[in-house]
Amino acid sequence: MDATTTTDGRTVYVARGEGDRGSKGQFFVVYGDEARENRYGYLCGNCERIDNAMDPMGRIECNVCGNVRKPTEWDAAHE
Repeated sequence: MDATTTTDGRTVYVARGEGDRGSKGQFFVVYGDEARENRYGYLCGNCERIDNAMDPMGRIECNVCGNVRKPTEWDAAHE
């Protein structure tokens, strides 16, 4: 795993072998510890930033470059 630092100075760990495909690049799983016990979020593989958001349907969007992962759940009520 690769170590990186968040904007508030916290060290987190990127699991480049774990992730999901996005529209511009992969989203890699980020953990708060090397033992992979505390999941922190995702790193955008397109711009290498952790600044992203996930909605209740599992859709991830990078706030920096607009990379998007499709929702993991789908509900017709949201159309």
